[in-house]
Amino acid sequence: MKPLLLFLFFVLGCGLSDGVQAQQRTASSPPNTKQMLVYTHTNGYRHASIETGVATLLNLARQEGIRMDHTEDSLLFNEVNLSKYQLVVFLSTTGDVLGADQEKAFQKFVEGGGAFMGIHAATDTEYEWPWYGKLVGAYFESHPEEQEAALQVTHAKHPATAHMSPSWKHYDEWYNFKDINPDIQVLMQLDEKSYQGGTNGANHPIAWYHENAGGRAFYTGLGHTDITFNNPIFQEHLRGGLRYCLELE
Repeated sequence: MKPLLLFLFFVLGCGLSDGVQAQQRTASSPPNTKQMLVYTHTNGYRHASIETGVATLLNLARQEGIRMDHTEDSLLFNEVNLSKYQLVVFLSTTGDVLGADQEKAFQKFVEGGGAFMGIHAATDTEYEWPWYGKLVGAYFESHPEEQEAALQVTHAKHPATAHMSPSWKHYDEWYNFKDINPDIQVLMQLDEKSYQGGTNGANHPIAWYHENAGGRAFYTGLGHTDITFNNPIFQEHLRGGLRYCLELE
């Protein structure tokens, strides 16, 4: 090949290589992008709304510039993998969903400042692990049939409830709880006079947060149905929970 052609081949080749690398850097997440892991493993009842919930969270994550991964593989709960994330979301998990080694890795993640968000059946999870019970804030005990109930906002300045009316009505599956962590900060209460089957009485929290385990923790009991995940009020509730957990508020 002649010297001139060799020179042009070298220049064009280098330019093409640099262009591909630049495109890959642009497509990847910026260094400071928040990352979250959504976990939906079930070892018991499986909610039909899980797929809609994942799609809703992915849409919210994209809007907020958060990178989201989704898994049902408990083996991803190890120190190396969890170190990539600032938030882990348990979306309607049920039963025993982590082994002993995975529990240790997850506990270390939270105690080291990692955030946790639980949605609906996250309280129907890991009954034999007291540390998790305190993290999620309570355990599911029972529920009546799905129906409309009145919710009372008790913390109107939190990003998860700031958009809500002081009292509003919603159709969902309403959990009764046991072993409620006394350190939770309640965001919304259920008015048991507004529906049938409540057993917690005048103190019936349905959404809360706390920072007693190391990192921030947020839980909402709403989210049984696809309709709930398509509700703009609930979507903003989840957005506020994400922003609180990732300190974006």
